[in-house]
Amino acid sequence: MKGGLEAGKKFIESLQIFSHLANVADAKSLVIHPASTTHAQLNEEEQAAAGVRPDMIRMSVGIEDINDLLWDIDQALKATI
Repeated sequence: MKGGLEAGKKFIESLQIFSHLANVADAKSLVIHPASTTHAQLNEEEQAAAGVRPDMIRMSVGIEDINDLLWDIDQALKATI
């Protein structure tokens, strides 16, 4: 995600279909920003060693209609710019 940590947060907050959750074995689409959630307790060096970058977003695509998901990603990207 161009813009790093803050852009990643803004992108996730702008999504309307994707749920902001860690993997809970659900059939719906999920999104998470590891640097500010699941790996937030680590410092920058520890995050880097774990392969977590501040500009990384993790998405898990569920069973929703692909056109709805693409729309959601597109509108969230536009809101982030």
